[in-house]
This record gives sequence, structure tokens and C-alpha cells, in this order.
Amino acid sequence: MSSHPRLLLRDDPGRSVPLDPRTPLSIGRDPASGLCIAEAQGVSRHHALVRMSRTRAGQWLLCDLGSANGTYLEGARLRDCRPLSDGDEIRLGLKGPVLQFRASGSPPPGASPQAAPSGTVRPAAPVVAQAAAGQLDFAGRSVSLDRIRSAYVRSRRRHPQAFSWWLLLCLGGLLLLPFPWLFWTLQVGALAGWILLGSRWEHLLEVTLQDGLAYRHRFDSLETALAHRNGIRKAMGPAPAAGRRP
Repeated sequence: MSSHPRLLLRDDPGRSVPLDPRTPLSIGRDPASGLCIAEAQGVSRHHALVRMSRTRAGQWLLCDLGSANGTYLEGARLRDCRPLSDGDEIRLGLKGPVLQFRASGSPPPGASPQAAPSGTVRPAAPVVAQAAAGQLDFAGRSVSLDRIRSAYVRSRRRHPQAFSWWLLLCLGGLLLLPFPWLFWTLQVGALAGWILLGSRWEHLLEVTLQDGLAYRHRFDSLETALAHRNGIRKAMGPAPAAGRRP
């Protein structure tokens, strides 16, 4: 078990680089890069950077360095720095190499004291994903592991229109200015509703098949969603050279 966070190549887990909180890790074709990937197409000379957050202790960030083909975190292109979670996949360019972020103390793929046999998944919660004999039971559907192209977790606000509702109530409340007690009651209630609804998030685990069909399941807990995603990825194993997961 590694005592430090690491970046490893998804298709070659034996090739990995430890992360040092004191020194940002540069990624690119430049020989001076902390992680030099000179042989891969689509990788810029100075492509991306992984560093420790300056404002949140223990949080690692992934930053794009203005690469020509972009840096993708969990399938979404980076526009600025984004936090990393254990098991996150980083793609350098649309068709470039894929790196995986492994948090401190997390076991490498396939190496766990309670690892399941090859071709099985043992997720944190058995409600959504279980596998046997190369089959994955996900969201009430049985899917062959060979058909799965990717597994991603996407987080979004549960009530994205909360700010618009709050703004409309505040503007509408101006009609009650002649009645101060009604006006301030409405304003306080609108503010409390905005804070309550706007702070709620949901996390979608999306499993995409080779034919483009996608299945999704919603979680309230990000940790649970990530645990299921990591279990599915471990069961899939390293992608072949031809690229099972683009």
C-alpha cells in the first residue's frame, strides 16, 4: 500500500509517479517534466500540472497549462484548476494517454486485502453495482463488463434554479415595502430557502457502453458514488493497447 498519492498510467499501472506536496508535478513531453510522456501523440510540451491546494489542506488540484489538445478530468475538459478525488481519470488530449489519481493509502488496482476475484466487483454499497462471471448489475440491468466503455461520476446542483427563485421572490417582495413585517418575513424566508436548496448536490454515476448507450444512478453521497465507480473500473481492468475505453 502506497503512503503517498500517486499518478499512474491506466494501461500500465506499474508505471507511476509519487506526488510531493512541496513540489508540483508537471506533465508533458518536455524531458524536464516530473512525468515525461514523450512518446504519446497529442501531448503538449508543457501539458498539465498537479499540485497541492493553497487554501484547502490535503486537496490535490489538476491544472491545464494551455495545452493544444486539452486536459480532460472525468471526461470534462478543464478550463481552470479542478480538485482530484481518488480514482479520477485524467486524459491528455482527446485520444491521448489516461492517468489515474490514487490518493494516499489507496491500494493499486487489483491489490486489496479484500480484493474480489478477477471479473467481479465488490462496491461499498450493494444496491447499485454487483458483478459475477463478468456481468455487472447496474441500476437494475445486467451488463457484460466487456461492453462497458467508461464509468464517470458527475456532480451537479440538485436545484440549479434556486438562485432565480430567490431573486424573483426578492423582487416580488418589493411590493410589500409598505408592510415592513411582511416584507422582511418574505426576504428572510427567501434567503433561507436559497441557502437550503442551493447547497444540495447530487452525484450521478454514469456507465457508458461501447455502443454509446449510457446508464445512470444518482447518489446523495459523493464518497459512495466514487466507491462504486472505482469498483467498476477495477473490475474492467487495464484497457488493451487498442483502447477499450476511448
